[in-house]
Amino acid sequence: MKKLTPLLFLLIYVCPANGQMARKDLALIHVNVFNGVDNTITQDAVILIKNGKIERIGRGGEVIPKSYEVVDCMGNYAMPGMIDVHTHVESLDEAKRALQSGVTTIRTAGVGAYQDVSIKELTLSGRIAGPDVIPAGVFVTPNLGETVLADPRLGNLITGVNTDEELRQIVNVNLDRGALVIKTRGTERAGLPDTDPRQQSYTQHQLKVIVDEAAKRNISVMVHAHGDEGGRAAVLAGARSIEHGTFLSDQTLQLMKEKGVYLVPTFITLEDLSKPNGDYGGAVLEMRGRFMMPLGEKVIKKAQALGVKIATGADTNYDNKSTSRVSMECEHYVRLGMSNFQAIQCTTTTAADLLGVGSKTGRLLPGFEADLVVLPANPLEDIRSLQDALIVISNGYIGLKRLPFGKE
Repeated sequence: MKKLTPLLFLLIYVCPANGQMARKDLALIHVNVFNGVDNTITQDAVILIKNGKIERIGRGGEVIPKSYEVVDCMGNYAMPGMIDVHTHVESLDEAKRALQSGVTTIRTAGVGAYQDVSIKELTLSGRIAGPDVIPAGVFVTPNLGETVLADPRLGNLITGVNTDEELRQIVNVNLDRGALVIKTRGTERAGLPDTDPRQQSYTQHQLKVIVDEAAKRNISVMVHAHGDEGGRAAVLAGARSIEHGTFLSDQTLQLMKEKGVYLVPTFITLEDLSKPNGDYGGAVLEMRGRFMMPLGEKVIKKAQALGVKIATGADTNYDNKSTSRVSMECEHYVRLGMSNFQAIQCTTTTAADLLGVGSKTGRLLPGFEADLVVLPANPLEDIRSLQDALIVISNGYIGLKRLPFGKE
């Protein structure tokens, strides 16, 4: 074993936690609280946060222990941090932008390699203030393209991922690398001009092979499916959630209700398609988006009427040009007939339950993780307030703090 040089010893001494951030106990005062469960606001409350969790929510005016750092919320409104269950975040900058938009938990839906797994570990270990991550790793799709470079074991799949053996292989490589969900497809993409999003890709049998292989390790499967044929095949195969669902029939939605399958409409992506200079671009896609938007609206309304559980996904990587956000998705839900309370639950409690983390996040209750966002107005009255995060706290770490605006 080599002896440490004096310089190296100094670095280790100065950073005994190997770069881990110091987490302080916090007292949020003068804050109005929506806990995510009750359709009411607790006025002038105090939120005590200890060891990264909600210790308790009390009334204003109580004595704050001296060991707590006081954060004056100045009469603004706290609610559970938002959850984006369909992202493509794969860099530190993208994770930071997601967090600063008020999103404290994300599920990825396929990245270039396993950057999402690394971001999960950095957040979990307290080395970055970021959103918690449910990583998917590599997208299970018939043609991997450049993603065969993500792991040497995928090299033999360069000619395609179609047989039962090939499907099982990529599922297990993903899980070996730390994926906590599997993302695959039932139909082609909407965001490419030369593919039809209604066209089925994997069959029900192929999807069931994927679902069954993941289930051996207690992992669920999310399935990209705009078209009805591919969506129905995914539901019958045992998918946990259908992503997009633009062309789903009433019969398939009814089947989703019966089987408890969640819908993640990513409606904000359809809006993005319909406009120039967004995440997607080009005349073909702009026309496609305009055609698909009213169909997506009908599916959301029908799903809600049937009682299908709906969760928010922005389908973005949060790059510095994107304006797709789950806060804007919620605004659309309200426009389509949901109450503010129902829309917010889509991005908090319902989304957390979809991800299997509903017992620890998605709610502002004692014992839950301190994942919250402070907003400038009552979100139960003004859904657009979700788009203006003033303070964001994830796992008890402050990721954004814009208050106070004035100078002393």
